[in-house]
Amino acid sequence: MLVSMNEKEIFRLGTIRDVCEKRIKRKDAAQLLNVSVRQVQRLITRYRDLGAVGLVHQRRGQSPGNKINADIRSQCLNLIHEYYADFGPTLAREKLIERHSIKIGLETLRQWMIADGLWVPRLASINLVIVAIVMVS
Repeated sequence: MLVSMNEKEIFRLGTIRDVCEKRIKRKDAAQLLNVSVRQVQRLITRYRDLGAVGLVHQRRGQSPGNKINADIRSQCLNLIHEYYADFGPTLAREKLIERHSIKIGLETLRQWMIADGLWVPRLASINLVIVAIVMVS
């Protein structure tokens, strides 16, 4: 089986192999890997049971469990476009909760609005004004 590993996991594999082959002690491996001796024992057990695959992060390639559905994102942005285009993220969020019963995190909504061009962060808007003043002068 082909396993893709990053540099940290390759280093971890080499270190755990060295412990299994008794070239280094668990305590030394724990210091090298910056984990506890007990965690080194867990890694050794996984390596013996599953091989190199056991040392690779198990969630690699999977979407996060707390990812918000794309339908909800598009519904929120459509409502904001239609009714709340001139609102900031905080007020838009309050209206989504009050009128549409859609609960979404403020920072999530802010990031969506920035990506969609509905909201310009304060620092970026100040920079735009400065650039406009310089161009007019």
